[in-house]
Amino acid sequence: MKPVIRLFLFLEGASFAIAGLTHWGVLFPGYAHRQAAIAESAIAGLLLVAFGVTWVWPAATRAIGLVAQTLALLGTLVGVFTIAIGIGPRTAPDIVYHVAILVALVAGLVAAARTPAGGSWQPA
Repeated sequence: MKPVIRLFLFLEGASFAIAGLTHWGVLFPGYAHRQAAIAESAIAGLLLVAFGVTWVWPAATRAIGLVAQTLALLGTLVGVFTIAIGIGPRTAPDIVYHVAILVALVAGLVAAARTPAGGSWQPA
């Protein structure tokens, strides 16, 4: 169902925007991390642009959802890797956020994958 895919894209994009603003030091002082802010802002932009494009090109909503969320998942896995090797921010909120957003991205990918190319989402 297109609304489900769009909802995932919007909420994931907003979540990354909040994470980016946090790492820019705008929302919560003390959590600034330039590299994380750049990556999260880029992923937010990708997901939010994808959300907008689904309104312009509704027939491609499924494909847009699959591509955007796959790219966001890959970028997030890079973030998890940087945390694991000690380059990225390693605070408890960062770790919790990465786990939560990985779950959300996988759920969004499952929802998009279960949506037939021209039809509605089908629960398992």
